[in-house]
Amino acid sequence: MPTLFRFLFFCAVVAGIVYGIMVALVTFVEPRPRDVTIRIPSERVNPQP
Repeated sequence: MPTLFRFLFFCAVVAGIVYGIMVALVTFVEPRPRDVTIRIPSERVNPQP
């Protein structure tokens, strides 16, 4: 039984580290807005009959 508790404790520690990294990313990283341009060929916009 001790190995099961050790495994569950290890999983909880890993989950806590991952959660902490996600919180840090949300808190400290600010996304930079930028313009996006997508060129669409005129054949797709105005198909020839």
